[in-house]
Amino acid sequence: MRDPQELFAWDPAGLARVDEATGSAESAGPVLLYHFDGFMDAGEAGAQLVELLLEGDETTTVARFDHDRLVDYRAQRPGMTFHRDRWTAYQAPKLELVLVRDATHQPFLVLSGPEPDVEWEAFAAAVLHIAERLRVRMLMTFHGIPMGVPHTRPVGLTPHGNRTDLVPGHRSVFEEAQVPGSAAALLELRLIEAGHDAVGVAAHVPHYVARSRYPDAALVVLEAATAATGLVLPDAAHALRIRALKTQNEIERELAEGDSELVAVVRGLEQQYDAIAGAATRGSLVAEPVELPSADELGAVFERFLAEREDGDGDR
Repeated sequence: MRDPQELFAWDPAGLARVDEATGSAESAGPVLLYHFDGFMDAGEAGAQLVELLLEGDETTTVARFDHDRLVDYRAQRPGMTFHRDRWTAYQAPKLELVLVRDATHQPFLVLSGPEPDVEWEAFAAAVLHIAERLRVRMLMTFHGIPMGVPHTRPVGLTPHGNRTDLVPGHRSVFEEAQVPGSAAALLELRLIEAGHDAVGVAAHVPHYVARSRYPDAALVVLEAATAATGLVLPDAAHALRIRALKTQNEIERELAEGDSELVAVVRGLEQQYDAIAGAATRGSLVAEPVELPSADELGAVFERFLAEREDGDGDR
């Protein structure tokens, strides 16, 4: 493995600002939040949160990763602009570490951009070096996963990492599973092995809206992040609440129009959810069986619904 520090370059001004903000002996060190585009993120739960965290004016780039080494452009093709008879612009990928401040002016770090396609081990080692150099006290990641749950019930979370105690009231729904890996998952594994505090949350997104933005999931992720880190992010929470209300109204309007198949799917998921919740309350993990449509049937029923929502995305 090549020197991991060759994968990124510090921004001198940004590094100085981090040291100024967190370098005192009394400082516990900043929190680092990370999310990468390209892997599973149902409902864009993680992407929405990162978007809101970085849209403010008080952001400073601290480090830039070498996207030419890490990103396979054929798999994640960057956008280019063609004007009349020539190419005029190229949207280079940005995998960057940024310094942000919350509503109380507390500094924290956000690492985001396209998921590296290659050199995952070197990338994880590079992030580990950054965390140690900046005295990061905890790292947290987040994304959405599609689940057989209804939009009419609270969004669930699956916590993971070695600090799941920071996400109370939630437990994993999995005992053990073999799943495709991701750069974020490998990074968490390597951080824990190196003795760092790391926590992640996966929001449970109704699979019939998994391909569209689902702000309810991003809001629950934000609430978990603020509870675990102590950050104060009222602007992001307010924006997500407005989006969530709009989305819920859109779904309820579709139900009210009387699509019997759509209503049957949602009601079936509600029965399953309530049966499992009741079984857990009674101390039993066995719920009464509920007949539900298959994944193919769900996809067919909601194909039109998703298309209609995507047509209105420009209004968001």
